This record gives sequence, structure tokens and C-alpha cells, in this order.
Amino acid sequence: MKVRALSLCVMALSLCLTVAPAAHNFGVNPPTWNREISRLVYDRCASCHREGGTAFSLMTYQDAQPRATAIKEAVLSRRMPPWGAVKGFGDFKNEQGLTQEQVELVSDWVEGGTTKGNNPNVLPKPPKFENKPPAPLPSHGPVAHGRLTLREATVIRGLLPVNVPAQASMQITAVFPDGRVEPLLWLYEYQARFRHAFLLRRPITVPAGTRIEGVVPTASIRVLTSG
Repeated sequence: MKVRALSLCVMALSLCLTVAPAAHNFGVNPPTWNREISRLVYDRCASCHREGGTAFSLMTYQDAQPRATAIKEAVLSRRMPPWGAVKGFGDFKNEQGLTQEQVELVSDWVEGGTTKGNNPNVLPKPPKFENKPPAPLPSHGPVAHGRLTLREATVIRGLLPVNVPAQASMQITAVFPDGRVEPLLWLYEYQARFRHAFLLRRPITVPAGTRIEGVVPTASIRVLTSG
């Protein structure tokens, strides 16, 4: 009986070792340009990377494939899309950064050989864009040069870099009078040519005496109170 039981255990273990890898085989449907990557590019990159845009076109497989390695490096380093802040430090309604799943999708596509795909019917239609001027940046609220103490109760709706040194990084927080700390914005290797407002998904009401900290003395950050 003991021999039979041992044999059954060995058979069960052998079956698990045989079946388990198949259940975690992520290479069965590797990403392709036609199916996944084109949709990601059209949704998150094409507003700039197109004919008539502000950067080289990535609208076709022929455009993107020769630049695949550079695209992967830019995405992994979070340089593109040019959001300019660390994801997860503060919560913004206009966030442009890719999710971790999207970053991994691009990486998997490049590592897998930048496959185009065999079925052209799954390729989405290219988006259409209107060449309209950008909306004006919000401009209402006090400006922090280094530490800023708010003298009255304030509703913080976002932050706007006014003047930030090239490639500067800084963690900006709101420190309440009772010592509580609210993360606002973590700028990382900031590039002024991609300047935009960081608009909070949910405005934060802070009491008088709240300090805005983390702004380096050589930078200017506007605390947006409207818009």
C-alpha cells in the first residue's frame, strides 16, 4: 500500500510539472502592431507623433518599427509620453503617463521582435486630429519659491510649473498645521518644453497655515486655486 501511495504521489507530481508551465505560457499571443501596439500609439502618442504634429510620425508600422528600441527606452524611462511627474504621487485628472501594463506591453512587443501581425483586418482606423491652438494655461493662485505658507484656507486644484530648471526633480507636498502631509506632485527630470498644468482629480481643501514644501529655491510653482 505504501508503494502504491508513493507511486500515485510521483504520478501526480509529474502531471503537475507537465501541466503547470502551459498554464503560465505568456508567449501564446505575443503583442503585435496590428492588434495592440497601434491602438496604444493612436490613443497615447499620435497627437504629437503624426504628419503635421510636433514630432516624427509613428502612425504606421513602417514608421514605428525602425524606432522600436528607442520607443521602448523612452517608455521605460517614463520620458514618453511627456508627463513629467512620477506616477502615483498625487492623483491627476489629466494624467498622461502610461500604466505599468501599457509599459510592459511595449516592452514585450520590442523584446518579441516587433511583430506586425498577420491579420490586417484587426488594425484600427487612424484617428483624426484638429490643428487647433492649445488651451491657455490656468494662472490663478499663489506662487511658491521654495517654501510657501498659505495665510488663509485654500482649495488646491492643481499645480503649474512656472519656472523650473532643466532636468530638475522635486517632491512637492502640503504640510497641514497638525503635521499631516498630503503628497501633491513629484516632478522628475522636468522638461520645460512640455510645460502643462497638473490638475488634481479631487481638489484638496487646506486650512490657513498649511505649508507647501519641496519646491527648490531656484524654481517657481503656482498653486492653482481655480480652473
